Amino acid sequence: MSKPWLEYYSEGMKPSVEVPELTVPTVFLEMCGKYGKKPAIIFYGKQISYSELKKQVESLATALAGLGVGKGDVVALYVLNSPQYIISYMAVLMTGAAVTPVSPVFTSHELKYQLEDSGAKTIICQDILYENLAKTGIAMERVIVTGIDEYLTPIKKILGKALLKNFAREMNLSEIAIPKGPGIYQFQELLRTTSTLVNPDIDPHLDVASITYSGGTTGPPKGVMLNHHQIIACGLMMRGFFPFLEEGKEVYPAFLPLYHIYGQLVIMIMGLTHGATLVIFTTPDIDEILDAIERYQCTGFFGVPTMYEYLKEYDKTSRVNWKRLKLLICGADTLHERTVTDWERRTGTHITEGYGQTESGGVSIVNPVHRPKPGTMGVPVPNTEAAVIAIDAAEYVPPGEVGEIVLQAPNVMMGYWNKPEATKDTFAEIDGQRWLRTGDLGYMDEEGYFHFVDRTRDLIKYKGYSVFARDVEEVLYTHPHVKAAGVIGVSDAKVGQIVKANVVLQPEARGKVTEEEIIQFCEDCLAHYKVPRIVEFRGELPKTDVGKVSRRELREEEEEAM
Repeated sequence: MSKPWLEYYSEGMKPSVEVPELTVPTVFLEMCGKYGKKPAIIFYGKQISYSELKKQVESLATALAGLGVGKGDVVALYVLNSPQYIISYMAVLMTGAAVTPVSPVFTSHELKYQLEDSGAKTIICQDILYENLAKTGIAMERVIVTGIDEYLTPIKKILGKALLKNFAREMNLSEIAIPKGPGIYQFQELLRTTSTLVNPDIDPHLDVASITYSGGTTGPPKGVMLNHHQIIACGLMMRGFFPFLEEGKEVYPAFLPLYHIYGQLVIMIMGLTHGATLVIFTTPDIDEILDAIERYQCTGFFGVPTMYEYLKEYDKTSRVNWKRLKLLICGADTLHERTVTDWERRTGTHITEGYGQTESGGVSIVNPVHRPKPGTMGVPVPNTEAAVIAIDAAEYVPPGEVGEIVLQAPNVMMGYWNKPEATKDTFAEIDGQRWLRTGDLGYMDEEGYFHFVDRTRDLIKYKGYSVFARDVEEVLYTHPHVKAAGVIGVSDAKVGQIVKANVVLQPEARGKVTEEEIIQFCEDCLAHYKVPRIVEFRGELPKTDVGKVSRRELREEEEEAM
């Protein structure tokens, strides 16, 4: 299969990179040996060197092994962004067990589902989140409790308590006494364990390292299995695509949630297997992030569209010399062209868009820094093949034709945890090649750049016409008074589905702009079958944990109202 995108790789970019047959802890320990005195983590002023991080990881791994954690086990990480998250992640993998990261904003119902589905018997839990764990009614064999203030300086501990109070208020959590007794352990006490761990026999290809839950294209969340080889591959492929990133010299702010595949692999793993310093934030406080970028001379910035949309208007954004940063990445959702233009005008820098999924192991397609093509996802990163197949048949379609994007790469998932049928349905075999079906609609142009059109599950069928929700949203975002939009299909017996636009207006336009005005605006810009028949004005739109408008929740709300 031809790879037209390789013509647009610049000098130094590698079409393929070698992925060593090593485990994640082995690569991490190699960095600890090379950059022992260098800060691995900076947490609200508290610095932890690579050598100190190594010591704590090995101590916790030894303690976990002593408690019976090992190969074949799953350990849940129910922890906010913090040094404890990173220490726990590496320590669990060092025992040969697998981690399953859990969102700290999950309700007890959602937590219960993931614990039961993953089969986790051990959980490392933030103290403020213990109430949710207790509500699940699950009797975990081992509960390791940690407080956010354990790594804060004395002055910053006051800040930490304030952060926790705000978080608890948002989550409707109350401070409850954590019981003592068998099966309950304190994180810091386990770190006092003398490291005597005998490295288990871990197969980088066969042994599961991470089970990260994804909504997939249909059904309840499913655990995406990644082995050690796949996790290491993601970081190496990114570095092959960005050859200007230097081992042992990069500093990255880590404010995106580390339980999400973006934060987990693109920031945490790429950083710690490359000798970088991670400046960790428990919550994404904009002022603190901007101050840290300058104070610690950060060299990269990893954000999501909502972050860039906010920053381009924020008065303190000019505090940062953005031109000094080597790389500004945007992932997790598509970036509106208006945001890109406004950002470049404001900062004089370009945002590099990336595309990936939990199932594809983080990152698959990225816009080249030297030759970006606005409005596209970019080109496949090293070691990655991408193609477009027909929506209703397992066959390739030519450039320019919309179909489902499929991927092959060393970081593509092993499959879904304990769900062989769902795994089978997520892969397609064409001409003897096994492809990951992304569930995303798009096309490849003649130069090999990929264009995102929509999610297959967001496709709206109106009188036999296919309406892409994103097409309608892009038009809505060009309206001067529209702040946010989420488009869905509403079931209708006569036409199949009616296009409905959920719109948040700019504050000054609320109560002034009418439904008729929005519909008329769309009629001037869209084919008749794409025009919304219903416009609902809302104060806000439901969002995912990384800031994307959640069309799924909008659809669920609509179904409940019917």
